[in-house]
Amino acid sequence: MIKGKQPDTVLTHAGRHPHDFFGTVNTPVFHASTILSRTMAERLAPKGPRDPAYGRRGTPTMFTFEDAVAEIEGAHGAVICPSGMAAVALGYSSMLSAGDHVLVADCVYAPARRYAAEALPRHGIEATFFAPDIGADIAALMRPETKLVYLEAPGSQTFEMQDVPAIAEAAHSGGARVAIDNTWATPLFFKPFEHGADLSIHAATKYIVGHSDAMLGVVTCRDAETLEIVRNWWQISGLCAGPDDVYLGTRGIRTMSVRLARHQESALRIATWLQGRSEVERVLYPALPDDPGHAIWKRDFTGASGLFGLLLKPASTAAVAAMLDGLELFGMGSSWGGFESLIVPSDPSTYRTATAWTPAGPLLRLHIGLEDPDDLIADLDAGLARLKAAG
Repeated sequence: MIKGKQPDTVLTHAGRHPHDFFGTVNTPVFHASTILSRTMAERLAPKGPRDPAYGRRGTPTMFTFEDAVAEIEGAHGAVICPSGMAAVALGYSSMLSAGDHVLVADCVYAPARRYAAEALPRHGIEATFFAPDIGADIAALMRPETKLVYLEAPGSQTFEMQDVPAIAEAAHSGGARVAIDNTWATPLFFKPFEHGADLSIHAATKYIVGHSDAMLGVVTCRDAETLEIVRNWWQISGLCAGPDDVYLGTRGIRTMSVRLARHQESALRIATWLQGRSEVERVLYPALPDDPGHAIWKRDFTGASGLFGLLLKPASTAAVAAMLDGLELFGMGSSWGGFESLIVPSDPSTYRTATAWTPAGPLLRLHIGLEDPDDLIADLDAGLARLKAAG
């Protein structure tokens, strides 16, 4: 019904089968652990991935979400996880075994690199971090035992882009798969499988859910072989998201396009305004024409979300605190992608290893929500005035 349709139509209809559930528009929430068999023969019959046999193996609530995300992203299939970090861990662990080697972009989500640096070595897997702008030169880092290259474009703190097609070509030539954290762009603004990725990982907690009220992750896969490996490890690991959170993820999908359009419009306006401020050293946002990653973003992406970095000129901790503590509309809290605006200090220099992060001044990360951008600009204007006054 939705093959070949435009993205907004896919978002509205993907995964829905109303007449399987008495005509209800939304798939009901199935709270299930035990699932009964009518006969012993039915009980003993081989079960496929869509034959519910136990709540953790899947319910119609879960299948609806998986199908919708896979359809939007152009994946062969998807697997749900209870958080974005669980999806990251599943991506690593399903693709790697003792003796393997993984290459990880130096700009990835800090917990994702911590998993590579601390958890994987305990299982006999070595991780090497590389400069995000390496491109095709990543071929020089490939080893016979390299089985995975892990990307995040752009990185969610420093917003450095990676040349995904060039890296993927080199990785595949060396016999490795490519995984990418696609949370920032969502399945709407970047199609990872069209650019060479084999796995796409999302903290669905963020833009997919969109309302800061659920924890959810998802891994989508390019082909049947990759999906089978991921799904098998998913079952072995006991990863299972709660049905109410999954339902909220499906609900969020239906409005993701209109929300992202507003996030992008407001973020571009505010980022451009910030570029003209004397207190600002640089705005880190690939959608800006003078951003170092803009050419790659323009070539491969169809949009930008509402998350970007703000690099200030040298300022004291007290001055930054004066700026942030007095903000009325920007909350200080982890995560992003919800309807509300957020701002948090960030310091990538504490964990970068392949490349140095030596900025001129403090780094802030902003998520631009759905508030009126004029009100957000006024809030930031007052905050920057406090920053300047505090020295």
